[in-house]
Amino acid sequence: MKRISVFLLSMNLLLVGLSGCAACTSSETQTEKVVLNEVAHSIFYAPMYVAIEKGYFAEEGIDLDLVTGYGADKTMTALLSGEADIGFMGAESTIYTHLEQTDDPVINFAQLTQRAGNFLVGRTPDDNFTWQKLIGKDVLGGRKGGMPEMVFEYILRQNGIDPSQVNIDQSIDFGSTAAAFTGGKGEYTVEFEPSATALESSGEGYVVASLGVDSGYVPYTSFSAKSSYINAHPELIQRFTNALQAGMDYVNSHSPEEIAVAIAPQFPENNVDTLTAIVRRYSEQDTWKEDLVFEKDSFELLQDILESAGELEERTEYADLVTTKYAENATK
Repeated sequence: MKRISVFLLSMNLLLVGLSGCAACTSSETQTEKVVLNEVAHSIFYAPMYVAIEKGYFAEEGIDLDLVTGYGADKTMTALLSGEADIGFMGAESTIYTHLEQTDDPVINFAQLTQRAGNFLVGRTPDDNFTWQKLIGKDVLGGRKGGMPEMVFEYILRQNGIDPSQVNIDQSIDFGSTAAAFTGGKGEYTVEFEPSATALESSGEGYVVASLGVDSGYVPYTSFSAKSSYINAHPELIQRFTNALQAGMDYVNSHSPEEIAVAIAPQFPENNVDTLTAIVRRYSEQDTWKEDLVFEKDSFELLQDILESAGELEERTEYADLVTTKYAENATK
């Protein structure tokens, strides 16, 4: 009996030890917090929100803290100051920062959208709209040097219009143009979703053109981080990219209705029918890539747009600001 008691005691101690080891292992594999600063909160970025709501980041051991910067300049500031670990914005900001001779360049490691996500909204329906109709008109545009404004001007030039022929108001904050338009400013306004659909629903405006369709394929938004952060956390960047790719795969394999339901918690102010209509609009114009690889041709096109807008005096080497290994690994 004594031997049995000793045996049972030994087994109990062993189980306690194993339990303790399990606890150690659990603490060692705790999720890592990542602060992601997004340029705006828009249905345009549906694959990212799918990744959040479907738990793909959590599955990769990432506790994501999503913060909205309301402008690429603010997102970049948060990234450079260390307030954010990863930035989500137009890659033009990484080029501007690089040209300022920073010692710690901001590197693009994943591209999300391949078309512009904004729409031209007029005060009346116009099934026969042409860009020439904007000559001499008042248009609420975007911040000078930002992608919305530069793509808008790029389209004008592609249609033989000098931007100076259009009265473009670049003074209104990114998130305030729809309210300004409702208040009577401008004859047209350039809007992202859900603002464009909200203006239509209220009868305050009507989508007359898609900048995404008329500008062609443009590397509109990408994820980036300081070189030092990527070098210090390569496995984390890979897991982050894996989660994004899972979100992209979902968007490319599910209906607008299913996508709308998935991202609905991110947009409580919109009903599912509205979300579905917006997702369908973006899906039909081939907004989202199948992978996250930021290709060289796209980077060079972006610099062409910057040059045409007069915002780029010196071009940057693709290899200096883009890495594709994480996006490529995410598809394997």
